[in-house]
Amino acid sequence: MAEADVAPAVAEDPDAADKPAALTSRITGSLARRMIAIAALWISVLLIGGGFALDRVLTGAITRNFDSSLEYVLIAMIRSSEIGPDGEVRLVEPLGDQRFLEPYSGLYWQISGGNQEPYRSRSLWERSLKAPTPHVDNQIHTYDSNQFPEEELRVLERNVILPGSKTNWRYQIAQSREALDAQVGAVRQTLIPSLALLGLGLIILAALQTFYGLWPLRHIRRAIAAMRGGQNRRVDAPLPLEVQPMVDELNALLAHNEKQAEEARLHAGNLAHALKTPLTVLVNSATSSKSELAETVRREAATMQRQVDHHLARARAVGRRGAAQARAVVWDSVNSVSRAVAALYPETRLDAAGDKSVVVRVERQDLDELVGNLLENAAKYGGGSVFVTVGREDGMAEILIEDDGTGISPADRERIFDRGVRLDSGKPGTGLGLAIVRDVAEIYGGSITLEESEDLGGLMVRLRLPAA
Repeated sequence: MAEADVAPAVAEDPDAADKPAALTSRITGSLARRMIAIAALWISVLLIGGGFALDRVLTGAITRNFDSSLEYVLIAMIRSSEIGPDGEVRLVEPLGDQRFLEPYSGLYWQISGGNQEPYRSRSLWERSLKAPTPHVDNQIHTYDSNQFPEEELRVLERNVILPGSKTNWRYQIAQSREALDAQVGAVRQTLIPSLALLGLGLIILAALQTFYGLWPLRHIRRAIAAMRGGQNRRVDAPLPLEVQPMVDELNALLAHNEKQAEEARLHAGNLAHALKTPLTVLVNSATSSKSELAETVRREAATMQRQVDHHLARARAVGRRGAAQARAVVWDSVNSVSRAVAALYPETRLDAAGDKSVVVRVERQDLDELVGNLLENAAKYGGGSVFVTVGREDGMAEILIEDDGTGISPADRERIFDRGVRLDSGKPGTGLGLAIVRDVAEIYGGSITLEESEDLGGLMVRLRLPAA
């Protein structure tokens, strides 16, 4: 049931034909089926190993019990034996089991030694027991024998020297294995089905556990389908602790994408609104046939160019912000930008100090644009000296850019971040530099503030960006 609801849904995806072949080739099989197969394999290995060990234990216990009964009879034979007047061995007391008197009854005994004819039970009739190889057993020796083709035997034997005799007598007692094998077979007939039933029950339990454990994935799939259908905006169903972090990350990703989409719509609207007025002025100037048409086109084209540059910078930063692997070394960017600014303003002295190992979670191109705008403003409006300090504080990288210019009054420090605002119109520029810096810094989760430089007396710009 879970397999049909979780994994095969991938194969039924109507958009599967549009997916790359490398992606669809990796989405194979069922997660539930894999988990059940692993559980079944491990359960089978454990039950087979455990069953084999249990079979050895039970078979050994039955065999030892069987041998104990024969050993009791063997010891009784030795105790009731004596040497006759002719040096032969004989039993003073007959053994009590009636089967020793019945031919081919399956229970036999035999005493042999020296040159004497073997003294054996009536149950052997014309047969005799033989040792597998000539040897002497001072302790009881147990083995299986197939010397009688129609009857497998369990044999116990021991060599004994009786009082009054120098002959080493071999005492043997044997019994058919039929009863022993029947007991072992009965145990196995119970053990094997029991273990098989236990294994089947454990596999069913593993399957139920897998289906129940994967059940929250059905809720996630349904919630995602509902979001795709426009019914919901988030996965808000209560889920187990193991799955909830993944859902939280999914909701965070959705929120991030919505924010980016909203920012893109906002920027597109702002750009359209910003270009609408200059285009209207151009159309009106063109239709009125005024002499100042060329100046109007130049002025409005410059305005549109500023707006396009500003929104393109924001769009690039928003697009790159989604790359979690964005990294840039601040010191490398400061050195690179400083050389470029020094070439444009050779009369300005640029110095830098601080932590050279600081890395920020910002694309290098955006970091160069941020630092470049600030350094260029410091060189343009400063008095000829610019100092850059790189540091780290509270998980944020700090870039301090100070100059020895006239600075900016506290009343103008917020207004200057507005697009197109320039406090010094005597120098070339578009008035978008600081606005772009603030927007890009905020997109990456940073900030920019304007302060007074205590060392140089001019303006100090404090740029804070997330440190990597």
